Amino acid sequence: MKRKPTDKTEREELSITSKKGRRPTANADQPRHPEDPSRRSFLGKVGGVAAVAIAAGSIPLEPLVGGRHSVAEASVVNYESTARQAANLNYRTSTAQAEDISVGVRPDNGDAMKFADFSGNYSKALVHDALGVPNRTSWLSLTNALTSGKFIDFESIIVGTPGGGPNSRQNGPQISLAFDLEGRDSHATVEPPSPSVASAQTAAEQVEHYWAALLRDVPFSDYPNNTTVFEAVADINSRSFLLSGANNEYPLPVTPQNLFRGQVFVGDGNVQGPYVSQFMIQPTFLGVQPLSQQYQTFLPVGGGGSDFMTSVSEYQLVQNGGDSGRRLAFDNQFRYIRDGRDLAAYTHADVLYQAYFVAFLLLAQMGTPLNPGNPYIGSRTEKAFATLGGPDAASLLAEVATRALKAAWFYKWIVNLRMRPEEYGALVQARLASLTNITGPPLASLALHSDVLSSAVLPIILSTYGSYLLPQAFPEGSPTHPCDPTGHGSVGGACITALKFFFDGSQNIRQLLTRMGRDVCEPRQDGSSLDVYTGADRDSLTINGELSKLAFNISFGHGIHAGIHFRSSTLNSILLGEQVALTVLQDRAKSYNEPFTIRITKLDGTTASITN
Repeated sequence: MKRKPTDKTEREELSITSKKGRRPTANADQPRHPEDPSRRSFLGKVGGVAAVAIAAGSIPLEPLVGGRHSVAEASVVNYESTARQAANLNYRTSTAQAEDISVGVRPDNGDAMKFADFSGNYSKALVHDALGVPNRTSWLSLTNALTSGKFIDFESIIVGTPGGGPNSRQNGPQISLAFDLEGRDSHATVEPPSPSVASAQTAAEQVEHYWAALLRDVPFSDYPNNTTVFEAVADINSRSFLLSGANNEYPLPVTPQNLFRGQVFVGDGNVQGPYVSQFMIQPTFLGVQPLSQQYQTFLPVGGGGSDFMTSVSEYQLVQNGGDSGRRLAFDNQFRYIRDGRDLAAYTHADVLYQAYFVAFLLLAQMGTPLNPGNPYIGSRTEKAFATLGGPDAASLLAEVATRALKAAWFYKWIVNLRMRPEEYGALVQARLASLTNITGPPLASLALHSDVLSSAVLPIILSTYGSYLLPQAFPEGSPTHPCDPTGHGSVGGACITALKFFFDGSQNIRQLLTRMGRDVCEPRQDGSSLDVYTGADRDSLTINGELSKLAFNISFGHGIHAGIHFRSSTLNSILLGEQVALTVLQDRAKSYNEPFTIRITKLDGTTASITN
């Protein structure tokens, strides 16, 4: 019997020699699989003594279908199964060793230690003793479960409304402890700490949230003509964080053109062209099924719709996990996304990688050239398919999405436990409304930065809604998981990175559209149809720029426009998703037979190389 290779070097040598044509002898000492119920069920269908004999391992599996006479003695193309086995083990082992990385314990922002009543951290769906103040025993039951990692401890979390409905349970805290078999471990990724609840940065982000709530029903194309937009721009520009030089997330100065837009670096494409990415409005096809890119949206305030959680009683009910009984009102007409409420409606029900799958369909339909590093470019004998082709791209979007979520959930639940903007709004309410709490004012409310307290938006919020609470686009407010990083953002960063692996992101999107008889478009103000965009920058829009814009559209739609994520949480999450996708791509690169070096322009403008 041929001796098994005993170490990595021997396995590599076996792989090399087998590729030169040496056929190793068969290895009869193959491991047996333990019996399990599903296997027993399958074998039971074979029938009789044969099934018993097979289960006992006394005869080989070849006669299962038709007997030995129907089985050829060798494959049509000769291959070395033992060499393949060794090469596979070497690939998996070396990949695991390459990802054997520790980045140490990730730092938080210190709020959990600074505020002894836990009012500076996420506490939704737990028991609350007063506005902005979680019950100590309830909060510690959550952190105890996260510390122990035991399923029974998670089942013992003390929630505010046991069995009270979908918003009464914490959303997936054990995802933060899950492992994966591809890419870097979620606990070995890197993300900066969340800004403190007392920081000028969080204050500026909350001010932005209040203005976004007031502007939810204003079409993006009308921003240059709207007086509330002018007030918002002036107020946000005067916040100390934007004036300090520490700003790394707002386009400066904030203008009606770039209000509520993201930016990683100047010129990255986010502030060019229409607010909504072409990938969210250009019609395409799923096979032969037309996708109009018109959506079911919420009715606006004044047209049958409403905002939520603006009274203290309703806020407290929902914050404790209860159901207010209020429901969303939907528009009977499907519309193109034209304002903040429309974006919020999209993200309320989307499959998290949905927008990027549609972007993939549109990229293919436009005939977007492959990434220049794709080895099939120029081939006269082959074309890409399940490797480096369409099916590979489509499935990779789901692969990187699930891994990005695990990384995001680690930072959400273990590292940051960052509060939601609605919880920050409760601190503003507790501070300015002089509420008498039995437990005293939330300690974090006394530490709020003056930039939020002095904002010109607060008197407008109070006169419009009767409180300083942050108006929410959804009846349940935020989901029941912490704020930073965002799930939508991390998936967005990962998926656009995957798309760049397959497509040439430097391509001009208008040129691709005009080749198929279209043009760069933006929705009409009522969202009923599309108009050609005539802005002077329409010829400068690139695939990479519109993909980056897409990721920010989606995460800001779920965050700024819906009122449930701070701006910095989106930026952190999109960069985290990119980080995760790059490690997955590098791991996968070694699994391809085709040799390649594919270069990707990252969100910060630098280049990453994926090579085997």
